[in-house]
Amino acid sequence: MKRIILGTAGHIDHGKTSLIKALTGIDTDRLKEEKLRGITIELGFAFLDLPGGHPVGIVDVPGHERFVKNMVAGATGIDMVILVIAADEGVMPQTAEHMEICTLLDVQHGLVALTKVDLVDEEWLELVQEDIRAFTRDTFLEDAPVLPVSAVTGQGLPELREAVGALCAVIPDRPPSSILRLPIDRVFSMKGFGTVITGTLSSGRVEVGETITLYPSGISSKVRGIQVHNDSVTAAEAGMRTAINLQGLEKSAIERGEVMARPGTLKPTYMVDVKLRFLKSNPKPMKDRTRVRFHAGTSEVIGNVILLDREELSPGETALTQIRLEKPITAVKGDRCVLRSYSPIRTIGGGSILNPIPKKHKRFKPDILSFLHRIAEDPPDAVALHHIRESGFAGIGFQDLLLMVNITEKALQQILQQFLSERRILLVDKESRIFLHADSFERFKNEIAEYLKRYHRRFPLRTGMPKEELRSKFPKTIHPKVFHLAVSEMAAQKQIVQEEQALRMASHAVALQEDQQAIRERILAAYENAEFMPPYFSELCKELGLDPKKAGEILSVLVDEGCLVKVKENLFFGTRAIDNLIGRLKAFFQDHEEITTPQFKEMTGASRKFVIPLLEYFDAKNITLRVGDARKLRFKPDKQERS
Repeated sequence: MKRIILGTAGHIDHGKTSLIKALTGIDTDRLKEEKLRGITIELGFAFLDLPGGHPVGIVDVPGHERFVKNMVAGATGIDMVILVIAADEGVMPQTAEHMEICTLLDVQHGLVALTKVDLVDEEWLELVQEDIRAFTRDTFLEDAPVLPVSAVTGQGLPELREAVGALCAVIPDRPPSSILRLPIDRVFSMKGFGTVITGTLSSGRVEVGETITLYPSGISSKVRGIQVHNDSVTAAEAGMRTAINLQGLEKSAIERGEVMARPGTLKPTYMVDVKLRFLKSNPKPMKDRTRVRFHAGTSEVIGNVILLDREELSPGETALTQIRLEKPITAVKGDRCVLRSYSPIRTIGGGSILNPIPKKHKRFKPDILSFLHRIAEDPPDAVALHHIRESGFAGIGFQDLLLMVNITEKALQQILQQFLSERRILLVDKESRIFLHADSFERFKNEIAEYLKRYHRRFPLRTGMPKEELRSKFPKTIHPKVFHLAVSEMAAQKQIVQEEQALRMASHAVALQEDQQAIRERILAAYENAEFMPPYFSELCKELGLDPKKAGEILSVLVDEGCLVKVKENLFFGTRAIDNLIGRLKAFFQDHEEITTPQFKEMTGASRKFVIPLLEYFDAKNITLRVGDARKLRFKPDKQERS
């Protein structure tokens, strides 16, 4: 069944609340101050069941200029509007501003209720109707019916109901969305129930008992109860005016402007990309970084307008902008927004959110402007691919894409599956569903190759670049699996070679020059001759008169070649000596269960400063196992070794 939300609009004291009461029997002014002053201050709510079977939720908004921010919050999410104009006054300032707000929010259906007709004569009524036709020309209400009504006498109410029903029949269903969102427009407490929030369910479905999160605060709760039109229900769907009883939350913890959604589905942001329409009624151009009041959903946040393609925006023009906010909000692509000036406060523009979670843009960048034009105009599959490409090496998650494209999960999955089958994108991580554009992956592999080539040029005597050092060259925002996938693919394609924890280009080979070869032989001979009492490398450099930096590079070559073994920092042994010692250890353990430090010292003939590092090295290499003050062999010698 189609669910319709109807909103009122119009100047103060033009009879919006009285009209709703006459139509529904519900007085939407509930506050004591509203009763005393005779004006609507806060949003009011009612409902109307039409003969055609369309349940209509009604949002009654305040008309006073001081409460326009409340009006904007109420107008968000409405499907149709009744623009209320009093016959005795005609079009007034707030009539015009409310009309502009409805236009900026992309309300496309409505009618005009000409109220208080019992106070004027026929001649005056005709003049007012002519003014209204002139006022609505070139607007979405240009061809809408103008219905004379009186909340006092009941004149025109049946015709108004019939006109509302006719509009309900032609209003299209809301676009499907898998994202549950309820922008909160009211918070209160009820004795025996606790905290209750209300709002128009803009998309998705909510059920009693499920866990929800309030954004951007991140507070979580459970749905204790749901009411729609004062009836308790087990679930509510998009298009319903809904009251939700939340479990375990204090009223003070929740503010109007927050959005109820499922955990992990929305993403708070301090900026949004907006295709902004600057109203023709503005007296002067808007300059870059103009401070504004930004309204989206039911929230109002102070921000600055960044003009991305010009220095100033003239009245009546449209531009690509980035709004940078002082507090976070949540949104999805296609959400409408309204901008009001900081001071004095008046509506100046609004538009459509192109990207709800953008990066910070620089101005006058052709690639950024081209990207924003494409995501504004292209179909969902192309928009998804644009965002995947734009995400670069970091890739993009499925949930972020859902916010950026704003289609159903099933539709997005089908689009991504098609791209995967065409090899235009890669699924980097199945669990977190991170996608990477194939072009970005190729560029990433090219950058890995460039880093390795530069490393080889800088350190020609090193076998390769430590893997983690290479990984650290890329931003931490890049998913670890992107790096590992690239390395694995490059190794499989024989572009690079991985040796233990080092990577090198397949074409790279260490080649010592003649003088370096001579130094290599001197260093190797020194270690092999010393056997189990080698000099510390710093001492060896002094003894042989070698430059520590150049000698260190040659030492690394000897380690990479397997001629020397690094036991600890600055301490190296010849590989033949270590292999010989391992053989003697195994032979020792054929007849003994364990070896003590003194026994090991006697076996090597070395001093304690070498014995302890050697024992710790064998422990680290899982050759021996320390048990108290002794060592045991970690593996049993086989029969051939025993014989």
